[in-house]
Amino acid sequence: MPIRSKVNFARGPLFGLLLAMGAALVLAAFGLAGRTLAQEPAAQGKIYVVTHVDIVPPNAAAGTKLVQQYVADSRKDKGFVRIEAGAQISRVNHISIVEVWQNQQAFDAHVSAAHTRQFRQQLDPMLGSPYDERLHLNLE
Repeated sequence: MPIRSKVNFARGPLFGLLLAMGAALVLAAFGLAGRTLAQEPAAQGKIYVVTHVDIVPPNAAAGTKLVQQYVADSRKDKGFVRIEAGAQISRVNHISIVEVWQNQQAFDAHVSAAHTRQFRQQLDPMLGSPYDERLHLNLE
């Protein structure tokens, strides 16, 4: 014997309101998702940099502090868009740095900056593999 509820959600005014609000939210989400991409400033010319840093385990703490200082210093550079650094979960001495620069000139100025040269010079003896920096352009 089926169990029947005394509350009839399908016919109540609250159900209709909730259904309308849910539909509006879904439509708004789809509409805004397309507009967000369309309104985003063109990524043409921006330089995306992905760097992999493998610090030998005995120097992991000191190397991590250097990376953190590099990130803080880089955020002050002209032409900076974004920078983040993250450690691999299973090997915290493996760090990836992701940077976005306004254009090639901004990136070149950043590379020439005293703090960047100092970071690379101090980090170099701590590395277990070569400094792996790769430059990318946005494909969209």
